Amino acid sequence: MSALSDLPNVGKVLEDNLRKINIETPEQLRQIGAEEACFRIRMTVDSGACLHMLYGIQGAIEGIPDKFLSDQIKERLRLFYKTL
Repeated sequence: MSALSDLPNVGKVLEDNLRKINIETPEQLRQIGAEEACFRIRMTVDSGACLHMLYGIQGAIEGIPDKFLSDQIKERLRLFYKTL
């Protein structure tokens, strides 16, 4: 089992936020998904969690820096973020 901090885009703040919503492992993060993780963070930990954080979570799940997310993924995430 690897640490959340081993994932791309996961620094101290995001790692702390994920732990506060009971996500302790990369496997748990993949299971929950980026949208649900971001939703939980915004609702319980950080009401100012931004779209960039959502991109970072998705990139962590995919194992890539968020700047390499496809335009389609970014658009899907943008549409989701607008619903928060």
